[in-house]
Amino acid sequence: MSTADRYRAAGVDLDAAERAKHRIAEAVASTRTELARGMVGAFGGMLRLPTDIERPTLVMSTDGVGTKVLVAIRTGRHDTVGEDLVNHSVNDILVHGARPLAFLDYIAHADAPADTLAALVDGVARGCRAHGTTLVGGETAQLPDLYRSGHYDLAGTIVGVVGEDEALDGDRVAVGDVLVGYASSGLHTNGYTLARRILFDEMGLDVDDDVPALGKPVGDVLLAVHRSYRSAIEPALSAVHALAHITGGGIPGNLARSLPMNRAARIDRTTWPVPPLFRVLQEAGRVSRDEMYRVFNMGLGMIAVVPPDATAGVRRAATGAGVETWEIGTVVEGDGVQLV
Repeated sequence: MSTADRYRAAGVDLDAAERAKHRIAEAVASTRTELARGMVGAFGGMLRLPTDIERPTLVMSTDGVGTKVLVAIRTGRHDTVGEDLVNHSVNDILVHGARPLAFLDYIAHADAPADTLAALVDGVARGCRAHGTTLVGGETAQLPDLYRSGHYDLAGTIVGVVGEDEALDGDRVAVGDVLVGYASSGLHTNGYTLARRILFDEMGLDVDDDVPALGKPVGDVLLAVHRSYRSAIEPALSAVHALAHITGGGIPGNLARSLPMNRAARIDRTTWPVPPLFRVLQEAGRVSRDEMYRVFNMGLGMIAVVPPDATAGVRRAATGAGVETWEIGTVVEGDGVQLV
């Protein structure tokens, strides 16, 4: 028995991994920008820093898409969660005023076919191209002793840059600032463990069944791509005092991370329409209102803290990018987030 045969018998198919690697290399090559250096497939990814930024400061973040991958596996549609991953990561560094430069992905699996792996990276590459970001490298690990057959996990790391003086860290936030909420495109990448339990287990639905009150299949609703807010915010970024990406922890948990000491956010829950999906989940799952706001984004994927005289311009920029916004509250003295 050859070495490759022995490894395959142990659960790792080297030939399949090689086939996936060739297809992935094509997707990676499609994302290269003028800052990229080195060869595709090298041991490390290389990138020049842009020269148009004074005192460039790197902003980095690592994240995953959680159990949304289980929906992708259940539907057999693997080309959207990679785009989710990139957009989520772009939003995370946008909070600090940074633009994306490079991305790295990590896929771990038991026995995913080459087509599945290629579809995952195709989604990552599509997200990178949309942001002019180089997919500088990554890792695909076949780990049959760690993952169940047919399962995989997806994570990524983003590297962005911002001028040191332009970086957002919350120190500009002032009492009287206005909170502007940006519409989400669905669940984004958070709350899927609870959402799956409600829709699949408690309501008895499957991916091809329509969600009540929505008229759309469960699979389409749950795989709606996590929205990137870069085009909606970047044109007016210089007027923004702080940003909060509404991910795990919901509105209270994330907005609080962007506020300095002695500054609180007072939010009026009646100022934006909560999408029907969240009402379905709350009613069918018998979830309390407080838990809903801690688990889900409730229709707001990003919140900007803006001085009153800049609010109209910030909202116009979002409208120009096709993103709806609402004035949802103000900054007051105190600490934390108050939902009223």
